[in-house]
Amino acid sequence: VANLLRLFQIPQISYASTSSKLSDKTRYDYFARTVPPDFYQAKAIAEILRFFNWTYVSTVASEGDYGETGIDAFQQEARTRQICIATSAKVSRSMNRQGYDNVIRALQQKSNAKVVIVFARSEDARELLVAAARMNATFTWVASDGWGAQESVVRGSETAADRAFTIELASYPIREFEDYFTKLNPYTNTRNPWFKEFWEHRFGCSLQEPGCSEHSLRDGAFEQESKIMFVVNAVYAMAYALHNMRQAVCSNTSKVCDAMKPGNGKRFYKEFILKTKFEAPFRPVDTQNMVRFDSFGDSISRYNIFHYHQEEGKFVYRKVGYWDQNLTLNTSLVPWPDLVPPTSQCSDPCRKNEVKSMQPGDVCCWICIPCQPYQYLQDEFTCADCSFGQWPLANLTGCYDLPEEYIRWEDVWAIGPVTISCLGILCTLSVVGLFLKHNETPVVKASGRELSYILLLGVLMCYLMTFIYITKPSTTVCTLRRLGLGTSFAVCYSALLTKTNRIARIFSGVKDGAQRPRFISPASQVAICGALISCQLLVAVIWLLVEVPGVQKEVSPERRDVVTLKCSSRDSSMLLSRCRPPPCASPSV
Repeated sequence: VANLLRLFQIPQISYASTSSKLSDKTRYDYFARTVPPDFYQAKAIAEILRFFNWTYVSTVASEGDYGETGIDAFQQEARTRQICIATSAKVSRSMNRQGYDNVIRALQQKSNAKVVIVFARSEDARELLVAAARMNATFTWVASDGWGAQESVVRGSETAADRAFTIELASYPIREFEDYFTKLNPYTNTRNPWFKEFWEHRFGCSLQEPGCSEHSLRDGAFEQESKIMFVVNAVYAMAYALHNMRQAVCSNTSKVCDAMKPGNGKRFYKEFILKTKFEAPFRPVDTQNMVRFDSFGDSISRYNIFHYHQEEGKFVYRKVGYWDQNLTLNTSLVPWPDLVPPTSQCSDPCRKNEVKSMQPGDVCCWICIPCQPYQYLQDEFTCADCSFGQWPLANLTGCYDLPEEYIRWEDVWAIGPVTISCLGILCTLSVVGLFLKHNETPVVKASGRELSYILLLGVLMCYLMTFIYITKPSTTVCTLRRLGLGTSFAVCYSALLTKTNRIARIFSGVKDGAQRPRFISPASQVAICGALISCQLLVAVIWLLVEVPGVQKEVSPERRDVVTLKCSSRDSSMLLSRCRPPPCASPSV
């Protein structure tokens, strides 16, 4: 009709045409409507899916402008929200029972797509539900206003339609129309040539039969068509536009003037119809409904959202929200099984320690790949290694520094050596005290008093090194370890070597009858012992200069969750520091 009227530049205001194609002003430049285009309800459906995180769905559409343009608009909205289409099917009025069964089988093949979008005429939606009930198929339907809240669509297939979401244009019944319509009869409504046929169909009788005309439309239940409000609004919009045009071009008369004849359809459409704005007539007191058009001739969009479910043994459409450029849902009115919405996703959500490996060309299907224990989630697609010495947080959003492992005073491995060292120190100090008490006696002097004290000092240093090695590593502690370990043994061995060498030379001199050996005085013996100790000190100092002492954290590739705090000296350096030139080797043997 719109194509025909534009040829004669005759404006049209529709009350039921919702095809998105009619918003194209290059083709339908004289068309306006009091109902919103289908791409708005496509947007509302997409927002419902995103609200429940249904990202993998199937679609069914009626052949023709309504279904095809509606589902195309939905697919565009779905792509922007990363919602994937598992499979798409079309139905038509000419489709037989086998055809509908094939559609249901195609939907069942995508087992993860538990939600099905229906953009179909009411009769097509009804046959689709009949086929689903016949094949005992269960889906969560999300349907356009072609299904709406019509009982005729679900009658006989209530179980198959259970838990469906449907969308319907927001409207209200007009009580004045109901009063007018129910008072009509075949004799008072003679201007409608089809009313007599409607009457006979409504009451199942013929007006030629006696008593047929005595029925009343007030008898029985009367359900007003939901689009009546839009019909009234369309009539009033045309009337307001004509009224405004008459006031503009016929300023000197209250009647239609010659300036309106013949009418200029283009001017009438652009200057008066598109600029018409008025409060909807017959609206309830608590309802706000402004009738106006945008630049495309479309009306304001608002949809009611219904949920079809069972209440007290009876299936009902329950209004659970609305869409008015933004989605509003009251989920407390939706009785979900097990109190949670069903899922409709191509792939199950990955666990906390897994990332998504996307399938080529698909944003809804993925494979979950676990991260390594030492990795955190850089994003939902990437595992990233924590640095050495770090470990992932419990929520895997980052890393934290691992506690440093070293021997602590309370460890069993420390208590044993410390106990032995303490006993050794007490025994050594006891011997030192005993020596000091008898310092001037012949026995102490004959034993090599000075070298004995040096030997006891070396023994005491050996025991004290236990505490240095248990203390938490630091630059100072590592320096003391390098100096103390070799030096303490060098003190002991140097004293023993000097004392042994002195005794050997004395006995050798007596045997040969030679003169008294040189350098056997206490001062000489201390000097020789000090010279031998200095060899070790020289090696230790050179080691400190070549390899500066410090602390390092060591992590084993096999056990990355353990960080060992240790001194930064190599084992080879430690071994080389124990090696000395031949003159200094004996004290360390």
